[in-house]
Amino acid sequence: MYTSHQWETDIHFSFRYLRYLPKDFDENKKYPLVFFLHGAGEWGENLEDVARHGFLQHVRESGKEYPFIIVAPQCPAHQYWGCFTESLLAFLDYICESLPIDKERVYLTGLSMGGTGTWMLAMAAPERFAAIAPICGTGIYWFGEALVDIPIMIYHGDYDEIVPLSESISMVNSVNKRGGNAQIEICYGLGHNAWDIAYADDTLVNWFLQYRKKKD
Repeated sequence: MYTSHQWETDIHFSFRYLRYLPKDFDENKKYPLVFFLHGAGEWGENLEDVARHGFLQHVRESGKEYPFIIVAPQCPAHQYWGCFTESLLAFLDYICESLPIDKERVYLTGLSMGGTGTWMLAMAAPERFAAIAPICGTGIYWFGEALVDIPIMIYHGDYDEIVPLSESISMVNSVNKRGGNAQIEICYGLGHNAWDIAYADDTLVNWFLQYRKKKD
């Protein structure tokens, strides 16, 4: 099961967050990390909302086990992940230093507002992540060159009326025409809930785990 925590800092925003540790967790081993950014429907003060969707939903509802650590901060109500880029990176530093994280296997994913946050955080610090999976978020397609060294897997519903599918397609085209490696899974018949497909089984889990960060 996951547990609730708060990161205390005098310099950056102090995130409340959920943390999942793999079964038989051993502090002497190194584990991959999945850094998860929730959507606008989960912002606010109820930290349990962060587990409404994504990998943690399956931990909560069925006791699903994963071979990596999951950390999921909560965004304040009516604010956006893009407001907290420096704080998120500092928080990620804290997590990587306080837990036995394999720093070559740090993965970033998020849905809706968190999908947009995934694009923005990866563009701000592409060297930090081995692979990213933005789910139905908006990108900054004219800056796709920042992500050419990161494997990318996108999920987006073709009936999405909140964030159009064209947003993700523009990012795929922007990254790939510059020599990158972006893939998209179009979830046919779905609206703004592509996360129901993205996190449903081990497909994304296995996709993440095949990647390590490129060495300098």
